[in-house]
Amino acid sequence: MFETINYESRAGVAWITLNRPDKLNAFTAMMHKEMLAALKNAGRDKDIRAIVITGAGRAFCSGQDLGSSDNPDYGEVLRKGYNPMIQELVSIEKPVIAAVNGVAAGAGMSLALACDFRIASEKASFIEAFIHVGLVPDSGNLYFLPRLVGHAKAMELAVLGEKISADQAKELGLVTKVAEEAFIQEVEAFAVRLASMPTKAIGLIKRYMNKSWESDLSEVLEYEALAQKTAGGTEDHKEGVSAFMEKRKPAFTGR
Repeated sequence: MFETINYESRAGVAWITLNRPDKLNAFTAMMHKEMLAALKNAGRDKDIRAIVITGAGRAFCSGQDLGSSDNPDYGEVLRKGYNPMIQELVSIEKPVIAAVNGVAAGAGMSLALACDFRIASEKASFIEAFIHVGLVPDSGNLYFLPRLVGHAKAMELAVLGEKISADQAKELGLVTKVAEEAFIQEVEAFAVRLASMPTKAIGLIKRYMNKSWESDLSEVLEYEALAQKTAGGTEDHKEGVSAFMEKRKPAFTGR
């Protein structure tokens, strides 16, 4: 189905694997198109309740394949390739996990930052590599990084471009957890856990938490009221209340 990525679903989880291991999963125009298509497919599929993005081989993603075209207009590369992909990822009202199996550099780090959760292998590392080729962080990096680590640390990481180990990333709050053993098994367990939760509520949390950055308190209070009205009408809310009253574990269906 795809040339540069793999897509499969199991146990309510869509697994999207960047699949150019010989190029450290560097992005090309084709990969942009296929990632966008895969994300849209996962977003539309009612049976998918969580999404994992990872890389084949020893890297998560090394960023842009600088040898894939001559004298590119980087602004157009972003507008046509990266930006639609990042916007689609953020707008999906399902939890998205970056399973960072190796180096995440440049736009590969940006991709990880745009996900809702990041689980890192002990072999993982993060590099704001843009500065090393005289470029500016992109693909949402300037938006997500300071929100995750604060303005001062974001400037330090972006300007110095030093490698961050998995443990350092955990200390900075960049990753949810570092999986020291059985990396894929830990990612799968975490993804299945998310897929068994009330998906509609997670989607509403994601939507309005993103909006909260550009909103004042009165707007956020109204967003919460709108979200709660919607969540209160879901089957999962009814199931959650019934399970609470009956002192049993809820069986959420994502509806």
